[in-house]
Amino acid sequence: MVRRFLFILILHMRIVFSLLLATLFQLGLAQQSPTPNYRQAARFSPKKLEKLIFSTNVDPHWLKQSDRFWYEYSTSKGKNWYLVDPRTATKRPLFDTEKLAAAITAIVKDPFDAQHLNIDSLRFVKDENWVQFEIKSSLEEEKKDSTAKKDGKKDKKTFFFEYNINNGQLVQLTEFKKPKRKPSWASISPDGQTILFARRYNLYMMDKANYEKALRNEDDSTIAETQLTNDGVEFNGFGESYSETNVEREKNKDKRKPVFVYWSPDSKQFTLIRTDSRKVKDLWVINSVADPRPTLETYKYHMPGEKDAPIPQVLLFNRDTKQRRELDIKQFKDQAINIWNAPAKASSRDDDFRPNIWMGTASKFYFTRTSRDLKRVDLCAVDINTGAVQQVLREDMNTYVETRRPALVNAGAEVIEWSERDGWAHFYLYDGNGKLKNQITSGSFHCEDIVGVDEKARVLYFSANGREPKEDPYYLHLYRVNFDGSGLRLLNPGEFEHDMNMNDSRSFFVDNFSRVNTVPRSVLYNSEGRKIMDLETADLSLLLAAGYKFPEVFSVKADDGTTDLYGVLYKPYDFDSTKKYPIIEYVYPGPQTESVNKAFGRSMDRIDRLAQVGFIVVTVGNRGGHPSRSKWYHNFGYGNLRDYGLADKKAAVEQLADRYKYIDIDRVGIHGHSGGGFMSTAAMLVYPDFFKVAVSNAGNHDNSIYNRWWSEKHHGVKEVVGEKGDTSFVYAIDKNPELAKNLKGHLMLTHGDIDNNVHPANTIRVANALIKANKRFDLVLLPGQRHGYGDMTEYFFWRMADYFSEHLLGKKEFAVNIEEMDREVERKK
Repeated sequence: MVRRFLFILILHMRIVFSLLLATLFQLGLAQQSPTPNYRQAARFSPKKLEKLIFSTNVDPHWLKQSDRFWYEYSTSKGKNWYLVDPRTATKRPLFDTEKLAAAITAIVKDPFDAQHLNIDSLRFVKDENWVQFEIKSSLEEEKKDSTAKKDGKKDKKTFFFEYNINNGQLVQLTEFKKPKRKPSWASISPDGQTILFARRYNLYMMDKANYEKALRNEDDSTIAETQLTNDGVEFNGFGESYSETNVEREKNKDKRKPVFVYWSPDSKQFTLIRTDSRKVKDLWVINSVADPRPTLETYKYHMPGEKDAPIPQVLLFNRDTKQRRELDIKQFKDQAINIWNAPAKASSRDDDFRPNIWMGTASKFYFTRTSRDLKRVDLCAVDINTGAVQQVLREDMNTYVETRRPALVNAGAEVIEWSERDGWAHFYLYDGNGKLKNQITSGSFHCEDIVGVDEKARVLYFSANGREPKEDPYYLHLYRVNFDGSGLRLLNPGEFEHDMNMNDSRSFFVDNFSRVNTVPRSVLYNSEGRKIMDLETADLSLLLAAGYKFPEVFSVKADDGTTDLYGVLYKPYDFDSTKKYPIIEYVYPGPQTESVNKAFGRSMDRIDRLAQVGFIVVTVGNRGGHPSRSKWYHNFGYGNLRDYGLADKKAAVEQLADRYKYIDIDRVGIHGHSGGGFMSTAAMLVYPDFFKVAVSNAGNHDNSIYNRWWSEKHHGVKEVVGEKGDTSFVYAIDKNPELAKNLKGHLMLTHGDIDNNVHPANTIRVANALIKANKRFDLVLLPGQRHGYGDMTEYFFWRMADYFSEHLLGKKEFAVNIEEMDREVERKK
């Protein structure tokens, strides 16, 4: 009896112990894995960040009569305006904001103080000892624009002032008439005397006097216009905007429209590209939420491999004689043409208008023509007196050739060209006829852009990355070098991402720099690289007080075990190293860029903010991604545009999981937009046992129906010449729908239903293939949204958070209302 009792007791104890162990195990799992933290993610919405992040860079307004510049800068204490004199290394406030606020209040009769001084349209005038600005008041007045009076609404009265920066004198401009802003349709000649525009597909011009009438009233019947062409038709006209839908075109058909022209420096000639797209096939989207009824939007869209391409025509006009000539630019079938404009002066940014002047002289301009397969590019010069087209330079590659704006030296007696011909991007010096004089830069680093040219000293200023040892090779710097290749010098050292702004005299530059894990700073240098003074350090105090923590940078090896990849790792701000976190890769495959931030930024939704829900979020490069490395790295995916980056994304997560035990390698998610939407879905289909969850936005899943320009360039198109000499182009590419049968994990596809960049058919074709393969998946269609998700971006964020929370964190139930959004809605009724 006693033995039986002891046996039953022991048996019950074992059962209780087993239940206790199971309970403790479950509790342990709960402690190891985070729960979704929506409240923390809500604290860092874009609207919240606007109130937490202020100025992060100095944006200089260089003056014309000196090397001085002014800038405005905001912190948590308000906005201030400063004047900097690099010659004397001094920086001072433009105003005593307290005194100025009091003086303005006395005149305007609205209360202002130093922290809330809303100065607008500030610029230097007269002898650059005076500034002019405006203040908007609470007083209402009739609208002065006769075309705007019809709506019956009133404007807020604006007060205009001038202020002497030396003695603090404030003068109200009581009779001042503010110059009208240049309307979008006006292309103004450099001398300001001629204005070009388009109407009903043809080109028109008016003189300055009639333009001033149009500024007062665009419908003034006394405005005299001169019609320059009469052969313009729809899709082979002047001033056509392919961003306009057919509905908008019909509505705006009689209005003046902008036409993109390039003026000669003396204003006597201008040139433009007229494109014949009549044979390019139509594409359509349906705007189901248009008011009052759905509309069919029709637009031209050239897909890869299609025969009927847009045909460019370069026309040259004489302003005085009003005669035009068509230039003989023909070289390749379906070629692309780009006319180079001259760099705008830094000191002209506050001007009433900035004319678009061609690169060259009064008698010569330059353009590039590119073969359809992008394997050859010619730089050509046009003699406008004869119309003759001269090929100056020629570039050939077995993959696509890329270009940057060249620089002319001594009016074209010499040309500085950017080229990747030796596998790295460098600069080369030629004479005016295209004979190579010497290579200016060389080595295993990437030159980016020409920042300035000092012709007299024969010095080139340029941006470049990847030259400094032991640095992230993407960090951009400013350099100077002599034309003969000697004297190469780094001008802004420091392991940061640098953004440079140089003055017209090439004597000083402002350097804004940061990393993803540092506070942005701004410094002034001279052109020899000597630091003149510190300017600003960004105020992130409110952001940090809200709990923000900087992410971490890392490097891993690509799938080949050799190539270095660089990335950023984002943690929840309440990170607990004892827990196991799912990992999500935010991806964009390139090849024109990688979605890896190098500097501190304001955009956090897909990275920092998503991590706050309870994930480790990483971004990392891949072979075939960023163009700012070697030509080999950039072109790695040429001919394999679907799969080229996937192995590297997988290898990166595997290495990070080995390195950090808090990463759960069995719970891997992936997310991206556009090319990233395409890549995230491809990852689920190519590595279905590794990637478990994807949220895939607006993806170009079927690149055979994406636009020709991107798809043919980065994947390649084959030019075929037939027996009769006729040329055609053959294009074939792997597509995501072909792999639909491989899906094992959870996939959410999203798309804007009127996306006229990546057509919704890209996502619909994936959905069709998944349905035919008997796969469960989720599809979210965003009504009335184009390629970006516009006013539904916040809604999408929370749907994405829900999806990853459910399938990576195990939270399965969500309220119908998105409470985090409802909480921010002002309820006035």
